[in-house]
Amino acid sequence: MAGGDATTAVAGDRPLQAPLRLVHDVVRISQAGFSGSFQKDCTNLARRVSLLAHLLEEIKEFKGYDDNGHAGSSSSSSNSSLFDLSLALEAAKRLLLAANTFDPEISSAELAKKFSFQFQCVTWKLEKALASIPYDHFDISEEVQEQVELVRSQLRRATDRYGGPLNSNMLSRALSQPLNRDVDPFHLRNRLIGSLHIANIGNIDHGREKVGSVANIKDSEGDDGSVQIVQEQGRRKSLSRSSKICQPKDSETNGIDESCCSTKSPEENKKSDSSIVPDDFLCPISLELMRDPVIVATGQTYERSYIQRWIDCGNTTCPKTQQKLENLKLTPNYALRSLISQWCTEHNVEQPTALTNGRIKKSDGSFRDVSGDIAAIEALVRKLSSRSIEERRAAVVEIRSLSKRSTDNRILIADAGAIPVLVSLLACEDNQTQEHAVTSILNLSIFENNKGLIMLAGAVPSIVQILRAGSMEARENAAATLFSLSLADENKIIIGASGAIPALVDLLQNGSTRGRKDAATALFNLCIYQGNKGRAVRAGIITALLKMLSDTSSGMVDEALTILSVLAGNQEAKAAIVKASTIPVLIDLMRTGLPRNKENAAAILLCLCKRDQDNLACLSRLGAVIPLTELTKNGTERAKRKANSLLEHLRKSNYL
Repeated sequence: MAGGDATTAVAGDRPLQAPLRLVHDVVRISQAGFSGSFQKDCTNLARRVSLLAHLLEEIKEFKGYDDNGHAGSSSSSSNSSLFDLSLALEAAKRLLLAANTFDPEISSAELAKKFSFQFQCVTWKLEKALASIPYDHFDISEEVQEQVELVRSQLRRATDRYGGPLNSNMLSRALSQPLNRDVDPFHLRNRLIGSLHIANIGNIDHGREKVGSVANIKDSEGDDGSVQIVQEQGRRKSLSRSSKICQPKDSETNGIDESCCSTKSPEENKKSDSSIVPDDFLCPISLELMRDPVIVATGQTYERSYIQRWIDCGNTTCPKTQQKLENLKLTPNYALRSLISQWCTEHNVEQPTALTNGRIKKSDGSFRDVSGDIAAIEALVRKLSSRSIEERRAAVVEIRSLSKRSTDNRILIADAGAIPVLVSLLACEDNQTQEHAVTSILNLSIFENNKGLIMLAGAVPSIVQILRAGSMEARENAAATLFSLSLADENKIIIGASGAIPALVDLLQNGSTRGRKDAATALFNLCIYQGNKGRAVRAGIITALLKMLSDTSSGMVDEALTILSVLAGNQEAKAAIVKASTIPVLIDLMRTGLPRNKENAAAILLCLCKRDQDNLACLSRLGAVIPLTELTKNGTERAKRKANSLLEHLRKSNYL
């Protein structure tokens, strides 16, 4: 393959295979971790690219493409948009490989400026490629469109931070220049080069795999046959030519003034990124960045510790609106917490934490010395490893109790190193210890930062095993733990691949009332990820959901409809839903169900019948027109939209 020729790289692939392959490559590159001056830039770019997997999976399931990614009824414009996306993803992949090895000690400041310009070019190109995709043509679901729009807005902001909008000619010249020879780090051979590091990142291949403490560094020849290597001390061993980057040389800019491009060094960029914290991220009471945002009955969000203190003082009104609180329930605002975490990462802001030098910040802004609590919890954690079954059990019971009480305890327990020990106890033979351990992990997972620690400790396989074979209470709490962990998008993939879904479907069918609700919640959240929808169908979820819909006394109709609404956009699930004779049940629910049930039933039917003449004919034959017409008059706003859309489809197909 010609060096730097991204067009050649993607032209040989079928329209859909290239972007899918490139996204998977970027994910695998990011899993090895980034380092160097552009670590933050690489991490942000890789994370945004990885979020596009959901979009490409839905396009893959679109009937315009066959299983091999061949275009069927897809238009040339849709194929063109995917080709543009492939070019942008190819540029992103190559930039990540190159920038990850940038070393300011052995590279010029000018090269750093050119890398910043490359990030600006690739970011701009990705956003434009995403804007050109015909989402309606591919029948992309609303939730995925919202996710893509979020990625686009992040890309636009990133482009502005790098230096503002780009000139199309400037962009095409930049991206047409070779960044480095095309490289696939997952198929090239490795060659161990002792303690040497590859330099001249503009002209050579990049990619490292850590094996133990040894870096296997891939070597590459330059155009003139030389290999550029730099020793750890920074002395050049071979230097046949100067470094190049995918930026036009001065003689090739055709009069373009580089001052209009981003020329800030990484350090200067960080200084200019010290943005004002968005108002929505500040607690209305303390005016501080929230770490544990919760929603009160009026819909306002506050930092948990501050609003809890307000309520504890006997207040029953909302501090911001002065409306009376119908109840005192505090609901975690996971969406806002995730946005705050993302904002902190993007702006290099230290994320808010309660524990600092043995002190925890109180709701009034002062600090409480918790060194005594830390010592007591550390002693308790040590007992978790005791040889005595009784002592281990007593310790885990106390950990379970403490972790239930407060966020501060969850922070202290995790900081004491309890999570890996608790994970090891999930496999113990004592059922009671096992049950208390999984419940402790559930409690600890409520604090967002602990989710990553739990995943790193390898908890999922043991939790799934408890879900399969533990006591009923342990199975219930295992399902709830998987739900809590799956709130992080990257965990949905890991949990889905662990075998958890068949075990959750079994609990949905055969568990206690609480267990079935926990299983339904976990399954709903896991099935938001496209790759898990097929797993759920193959595990028999459609049969279980249909039984729940038919048995109104089960109290699970809402849960069943909510899960079906997520699954209905998937082709495999759609076929299974229709085959299970679910359409008549959904029509009946539009007649007799609660307003929310009618709304979800109409939404599911719309997914099943859009672009499907057989299902539309079935809808007409079963008398759906009357309840749909009624819904357009008396349903919720969403129900009215779905019903009107269904009636329009029936009208166009001459079934009205």
